[in-house]
Amino acid sequence: MMGIEFPPAWILWGGTALLPLLPRRLRPAACCVFPAAALALVLALPIGASFRLSFGPYELLVLEFSRLGRVFAIIFALIATLGGIYSLHLRETGQQGAALLYAGGALGVACGGDLFTLLFCWEVMTAGSTWLIWARRDRESREAGMRYLLYHLFGGGLLMSGILLHFKQTGSLALVAFASEAATPAAWLILAGVVINAAMVPLHTWLPDSYPRATVTGAVFLSAFTTKAAVYVLAVLFPGWPVLLVMGTVMTVYGVIYAFLADDIREILSYHIVSQVGYMVAGVGIGTELALNGSAAHAYSHILYKALLFMGAGAVLQATGTGKLHRLGGLYPELKGAFIFYMVGALSISGAPLFNGFISKSIIVYAAHEGGHGIAHLFLLLAGVGTFLSVGVKLPYFTWFHEKKEPLPRRPLPGGMMAAMALTSFLCLAYGVFPDALYRELPFAMNYRPYTALHLSEAVQILVFTFLAFWWMRAKLVPHDLISLDTDWCFRAPAPWVRRVAVDGVNAVFDAADRLAFAFARRVAELSVHPLAAIRSLGRPERPFDPHLDRPPLSLPIGLTLLVTVVAAVWVLAR
Repeated sequence: MMGIEFPPAWILWGGTALLPLLPRRLRPAACCVFPAAALALVLALPIGASFRLSFGPYELLVLEFSRLGRVFAIIFALIATLGGIYSLHLRETGQQGAALLYAGGALGVACGGDLFTLLFCWEVMTAGSTWLIWARRDRESREAGMRYLLYHLFGGGLLMSGILLHFKQTGSLALVAFASEAATPAAWLILAGVVINAAMVPLHTWLPDSYPRATVTGAVFLSAFTTKAAVYVLAVLFPGWPVLLVMGTVMTVYGVIYAFLADDIREILSYHIVSQVGYMVAGVGIGTELALNGSAAHAYSHILYKALLFMGAGAVLQATGTGKLHRLGGLYPELKGAFIFYMVGALSISGAPLFNGFISKSIIVYAAHEGGHGIAHLFLLLAGVGTFLSVGVKLPYFTWFHEKKEPLPRRPLPGGMMAAMALTSFLCLAYGVFPDALYRELPFAMNYRPYTALHLSEAVQILVFTFLAFWWMRAKLVPHDLISLDTDWCFRAPAPWVRRVAVDGVNAVFDAADRLAFAFARRVAELSVHPLAAIRSLGRPERPFDPHLDRPPLSLPIGLTLLVTVVAAVWVLAR
């Protein structure tokens, strides 16, 4: 058993390095084999397994396998495998390598045992995910990718500052939970860095800005790793922090409101990541064993159904070339399979019974009720209404069943896409029907049962009445090509003025300094070559300088020589 105790992330990073050396026809299959090997290693690792690595004077715990980390490591490796199957048609080594690099970073976060390893894997995730956005190679993806990168570099900087300050104060890099009652500046800095990756409102705009502009396959990986790795870190370092309960509750409602207003199908799903991650953050904020189990379980379920939803949206984009609701409609005859698989994900995220979202989301809702957090409990229930309204009803109706808006191309879907959607759909249903398959992996023992009369009636009422409300109002909910202003307006609106002052103004000062420096250098050069010509040019003579006509009389240099000689002699005699 000791021989297998090394970080699973290394398998994926090794795959990234080996991928360009493999024959091109084998690379798509290798992108499934490497994650599958990492998954096999994760399943084989015993709880408590560790691997230490020397780094200068420090000893890093690059593997410390905990029960909570195992839950996240299993789903990270599993979804990387399913994403590889979905991408079997892809022939771009850059995207394939970036996906493996990104997934390896997430696995490193889940399996690492010290703050330095966490920081390193955090930045590896940033590098891989940014490439998956830029890989679409158009102007929108380049600009969105740059904004994404700046956000995450800022968050990484805060995280590193907090870690360095914490190390200076304690001399320890261990991953140990911070107490909210005695929070240090280092803890707050680390928390600030982590919540950016968790897409916490108002620092969330990087997510709906960048994910819809990623590649079709890249968005599947993006939906799985960054925010859920942040949830894992929050659960390890900040359990029971009240601020997380407040912020998570806000996220659940905020995300569904903006999702309902969005027009792009992947933007709708992106805002719902904000909302669903809000449930997990709220569970961490509650901090009880039941709530932490709920956050871990919901992260597991969310990765499956959200990847499935992005697979379905990607299938629409792959087949038609657009993801705008106001342009889509009438796709059901051509994309029946994609619709069926998408609806499995939609019912899962909506918390429908027999689907995996029901067996995980309800744990957090129940934990809020049990903990006496009445307002949070109410908003968590209301967010479920908005989720089903936009993802479960509005999006599929206007994509697959509403009348056609315009003729769109119909490209066939690759077999790998359909196979990945089928496998992911099976898992969503399997965990929904057999919840103990997930529950026994959770970090704490619990007696929670999802299929009670109360939970079932609550879920059915939300689904039925939400559907009836949509059907009654559907004529007024036809999508339009609109842009909803989000909190990023606060820095986009003043951007031209800031650029004029901070960029154009500074450039103008430097340009002026350059011109003055070059003018001075030219004058000095002219004075050195032709002193009299330079002096005469100051008076702007009517004719140009002529060295024969304007040369000084011989008496001038003789007189200057005598003057210098006399002054020197007087100075010597005076001494």
